[in-house]
Amino acid sequence: MAIGLLGFQTTIAQPVTLSGIGVHSGVDVSITFYPAEAESGVVFQRMHENGEITELKAVSSQVGNTDLCTVLGFSPARSVATVEHVMAAIYASGLDNVTVEVNGAEMPIMDGSSIPFIDAIEQAGIVSLGVKRRYIRVVKPVRFEAGGSWSEFRPYDGTRFEVEIDFDCPLIGRQKWEGDLTASTFKTELSRARTFGFMRDVERLWASGHALGSSLENSVVISDDNTVINVEGLRYSGDEFVRHKTLDAVGDLALAGAQFIGCYRSYRGGHKMNANALKALLSDPTAYEVVETSAPRQRVAVREFIPVNAPEFAPWSA
Repeated sequence: MAIGLLGFQTTIAQPVTLSGIGVHSGVDVSITFYPAEAESGVVFQRMHENGEITELKAVSSQVGNTDLCTVLGFSPARSVATVEHVMAAIYASGLDNVTVEVNGAEMPIMDGSSIPFIDAIEQAGIVSLGVKRRYIRVVKPVRFEAGGSWSEFRPYDGTRFEVEIDFDCPLIGRQKWEGDLTASTFKTELSRARTFGFMRDVERLWASGHALGSSLENSVVISDDNTVINVEGLRYSGDEFVRHKTLDAVGDLALAGAQFIGCYRSYRGGHKMNANALKALLSDPTAYEVVETSAPRQRVAVREFIPVNAPEFAPWSA
């Protein structure tokens, strides 16, 4: 089986800017994607009003709070929140090196999905940097469980996601999305799926300082009688919910610091489960190996990947 991954590292061809509102902060914010050199990885730069800059590498070791979104950094004054939709677009686009400059504490929610970021990246263009890309290949199962939820990585000849959700809500119930991840599959089947929430939770979230920027323009809202309040309805027939959870998983696992080869499965997961599963994988050096392709091109077979003797390659610990 082949996987649709480029063999060389990439970056964005030119800067591109997006502006919107933070879904939790309710504050207007702008971000700009800038080109970066090979081996730079994805770096977020939070620009403070006093001129200071907080730099956070998008890697597992920098993940802080995961209660309602994925946060990079461990101090509210020096962190960047809600990075998962941006990271999903970066990962699925095959973009390895980019600097994301933000003038606030949170990514803009845009329409609640990843499609605005996909469109921006496509508008800017992607260029090869002529340096071989390295991958994390799963070589043995790694599983994380918590309560009635679980997630796991398994060896697989490609990059695959199998995500299942189970909500005590007749409108959602038990849903599953599974498929091999490519740029095309992500764009057509996952990228437009929006974040969602319940009206019954609104007051509690507001009281805790969250969802202050949430609206029908950026979230699918479910009423107390289990109907979608949004006039336009769902973007994907019935299962936009599990598609968005899969989108989140793509973004959270992008914090591995490299593309991965394997299958990620989860049941009743979320940001915390995704983060813990990734940390479990990366903390076990016998569970994965670092590889690169011996024949970089648009599509390469997994058998053409060769192990790399690179103990210094641990982007997730940067």
